[in-house]
Amino acid sequence: MVAWVGGCLVETKELVDQEDRLQGDRIVSESMVHFIAEFFELNLKETVFFQRLMVARLAEILRVSAPKTVENIRVSGDDIFIGDAKLTVSIATRSPVSCLIHFGVNIDATGAPVKAIGLTDVGIKSLNWVPEFLEAMQQELATIQWACAKVRPVV
Repeated sequence: MVAWVGGCLVETKELVDQEDRLQGDRIVSESMVHFIAEFFELNLKETVFFQRLMVARLAEILRVSAPKTVENIRVSGDDIFIGDAKLTVSIATRSPVSCLIHFGVNIDATGAPVKAIGLTDVGIKSLNWVPEFLEAMQQELATIQWACAKVRPVV
């Protein structure tokens, strides 16, 4: 998994989510933290489970690091909301050789075509949670692999 900060513009024709594409949606954000993860050993359903784990873990990190600021944070599917505004965008899909996740966290949601919020809107100016999140996800993968390796089959 890698992370970087940058703007986001995904036009309708480039959307991977076919439901969003049929509705003519698009994704716009002035600035967001982007996370891209690629898995060669997971199928799409397993990748979606990991995507949901990423969303839940980030919500937990934000609750702990800024409890007053994000006390009304909630997870719905593969998105995080603060109040009724979207903080994140997320998609899991597959390529011919792997499964992929894009998870974006708005820093400045200016231009978003839906009601959205950025970290700066709730007073979170630091991105010091990003390395903690990357490390947490690496640990999740390692402990999942260990949980699979340490058991014997039931016959």
